[in-house]
Amino acid sequence: MPRVIAIPGWILFAVLIIASGGWGTAALYFSGSQNPVLQVGMAGAFALVALLSLAALGLRRWRWSALAAYLVLFAALLTWWFGIEASNDREWQPDVAKLAYATVDGDKITVRNIRNFAYRSETDYTPAWYDKTYDLSKLEGVDLVAVYWMGPAIAHTFVSFAFAGGDHLAISIETRKEKGEAYSTVKGFFRQYELYYVVADERDVIRLRTNYRHNPPEDVYVYRTQGPIENGRRLFLEYVRKMNALKASPDFYNTLVNNCTTDIWYNTRVNTTHMPFSWKILASGYVPEYLYESGRLDASLPFPELQKHAHVNARAQAADSATDFSRRIREAAAGTKQPSDPSGKDNSQ
Repeated sequence: MPRVIAIPGWILFAVLIIASGGWGTAALYFSGSQNPVLQVGMAGAFALVALLSLAALGLRRWRWSALAAYLVLFAALLTWWFGIEASNDREWQPDVAKLAYATVDGDKITVRNIRNFAYRSETDYTPAWYDKTYDLSKLEGVDLVAVYWMGPAIAHTFVSFAFAGGDHLAISIETRKEKGEAYSTVKGFFRQYELYYVVADERDVIRLRTNYRHNPPEDVYVYRTQGPIENGRRLFLEYVRKMNALKASPDFYNTLVNNCTTDIWYNTRVNTTHMPFSWKILASGYVPEYLYESGRLDASLPFPELQKHAHVNARAQAADSATDFSRRIREAAAGTKQPSDPSGKDNSQ
């Protein structure tokens, strides 16, 4: 009987070794070491130890010793892992070279280092940054921007705050890449990128995607969210708080739990009426549909028609670098009503 009772326990130990061994091997492989041979060697050695420990579970004489040794090794790995620190002091790519931050004086919020590059192609541009003061009392609404390039389930999402007078401030949560570094979804699980708030003019962050990214091409949709305007003001201040916090204490991006869309949801929790968490937040391409189902988008049109009106690529390409770019991408197509136009009462969570 004791042997029968023990079988599920050993199976559980085996599953834990497989899972932790796979994670540890990948963590070492994507460790970003300056010595690739050492990096691969350490990952291979850890994988070998995990496999030997797994095999030893079938040998009564060795199972406890092997398990104890593996746990000590894994504890050492975790100590190394949690000792990795994010940094704001690296050789950054030019498009993420400056950190945005803001100062708050009542309703007057001055945002520093707003990006507005002059693009000739996705990788050829003239850097430009500016500062601007926004009056929070004149916030009119918050738009959700959804960007698709690989089917309906995956999208990059960000928000854009609309102020009276046609001002728009877009904030996109992304990875902060070093010079020569490319994005990898897998590497994003292993503390390889710092978290970065791209605070930008829409002529930068939207036009880059509609006019200059062609491999693959990206489709951009802009939706006006609905809700009390006070929620939008609190959300803007929460973004400001997070921007300033990252300047003081950098954090890591994580592909699953600390990314462009999950962090939007985290920020909306400043409002008590925020939407509950849903699998559609992880499958980020369905976030606009989730907002629509929850009554946070204009329900006067069926969602497919609303989505069609929200598609801005053609209007953005026509507007190009026009100073009224934000207004022109929100204009109704000929003969149609643009449901995402500001009403003065619409807002975000």
